Order: sequence, then structure tokens, then C-alpha cells
Amino acid sequence: MPMLHIDADACPVTADALAVARRLGVPVTIAGNSTQNLERHIRRDDPRDAAEARHGFWVDVLAVSVGADSADFAITERLEAGDVVVTQDIGLAAMVLGRGCAAIGVRGRVFDRATIDMELFIRHEEKKVRRAGGRTKGPAAFTGEDRKRFRRNLERLLGQ
Repeated sequence: MPMLHIDADACPVTADALAVARRLGVPVTIAGNSTQNLERHIRRDDPRDAAEARHGFWVDVLAVSVGADSADFAITERLEAGDVVVTQDIGLAAMVLGRGCAAIGVRGRVFDRATIDMELFIRHEEKKVRRAGGRTKGPAAFTGEDRKRFRRNLERLLGQ
């Protein structure tokens, strides 16, 4: 059975991911900066470990230290082939794909091994522009359609 890992740092779909996991009976790890209140996403009656699991669903919170990529590395260490990761971070998505897992962005885009290298290159080039004082286009506003696409594609990934 796959496990769902959520990179919860600035993740607008944590509650949606948990709802899908509850319905499909998939265990979840929520990883994020220790300054966040990650527990707010969890219901009081949600099982908290495999021994308490209901229909395969349980949820664990992994609070990591403040620092760049702390949650990314914590998630990567726990991955097993077939797991699914929710992230906005292209670098984490690349590591996830390299471990035989699936990665999905918060807008519902499923990352692909065939295009991840190009996405990393574009991210690097845009970062160079910003460091030199230039500006790059930011993301569009998050919409209800993004949320629907996310839920639909996450269900597909976890249902396989």
C-alpha cells in the first residue's frame, strides 16, 4: 500500500489531501517546519499510528527544524517505492521521482520523469535572473479549479 507524504510548508491543499487519504484508506505523513501548527489539519478521531489504523488510514506529523529543505530531506528519508508526495518544490519532486515514487503539485500537476530535468533547469535559470536583480513571473492565484484538479489527480495516483 502506498503512503502519502505531504510537504506541508505553505501547502494550500493539506486538508484536501487528508480527505482523499481518509476516503481511500491511505496512511499519511505530514512534514513541515516546527513553527507551523501541523496538528490543525488532523481530526481528533484520526488514528495516529499503524496500530490504530482504520481501513488503512492513519496520520503522523513530522515537525522538522527551521531551515531550507528540512522537510524535503525528512520526507525523502522515509520514502518507499510506490509512495506519493504532495509538494510545490521541483527539487523534492525530482528526488521523489528518482526513488520510484510519484509527486504531485498543489495545483494537481503530476510531475513526470521525462520533463523534470528541464523544470529543474528552468528553475535554476530563473533563480539566476532574480539574483542578478531581475524579476520573473510568479504563479497565478490559486483557484477552485486547481483544488478540484488536485483532488482528482491525487485520487488517481493513490488508487493505482
